[in-house]
Amino acid sequence: MPFTATILTMFPEAFPGPLGVSLIGSAWLERDLWRLETVDIRNFSNDKRGFLDDTPAGGGPGQVMRADVIAAALDSVDRGGRPLLYMSARGRPLTQARVREWSAGAGLIALCGRFEGVDQRVLDARGFEEVAVGDAVLAGGEAAAMVAVEACVRLVPGVLGEAQSLAEESFEDGLLEHPQFTRPRTFEGLEIPEVLLSGHHKKVADWRTRLRQETTRERRPDLWAAHLAKQQAKGD
Repeated sequence: MPFTATILTMFPEAFPGPLGVSLIGSAWLERDLWRLETVDIRNFSNDKRGFLDDTPAGGGPGQVMRADVIAAALDSVDRGGRPLLYMSARGRPLTQARVREWSAGAGLIALCGRFEGVDQRVLDARGFEEVAVGDAVLAGGEAAAMVAVEACVRLVPGVLGEAQSLAEESFEDGLLEHPQFTRPRTFEGLEIPEVLLSGHHKKVADWRTRLRQETTRERRPDLWAAHLAKQQAKGD
């Protein structure tokens, strides 16, 4: 079976969105290298009005998605050993290391919350891992789920291009990616760096490494500190 992403959502019409276009979309729709399924949580409400949320225990604003409804929706799915993700702003950050791990497996199941969130009991009882795609709060988990799925399926063999291209991207070795350039040689008075036109592969590689280090140090000091610590542990 190819990598399969199952999305539990109140809004299945939001999918596939960007997952259905370009190389990732053709890998799904035309080559069956990965699969996308949606489960409409609203179909599992026992309320005659279709409600799947209720007021927060202890008071407060908004509504909370019910544990019994979420559990019924999840239990309708063949989990197949796939990890359960709950897309949540309070979750652990999505990292390339976790993405690599998930992409090598059978797929993932992602729960998209709405309102004030999901009853904690179903998260604990079913073993959901809370995952955040950034330090920002979204209206729902659908966009975050798309980020997680796209990050995974682009690593599935055959979905994108060369393995070497993937290896040089941001986060793969703890550093951000170097800047990219292409024709025209001059754009609004700005030139392509001369070293990239030299044809000297060693100089190009050294320049790219230096720029990756400088960019990481300036933009992500947390990653730079971790990179230095790793290098020191290796004795480099």
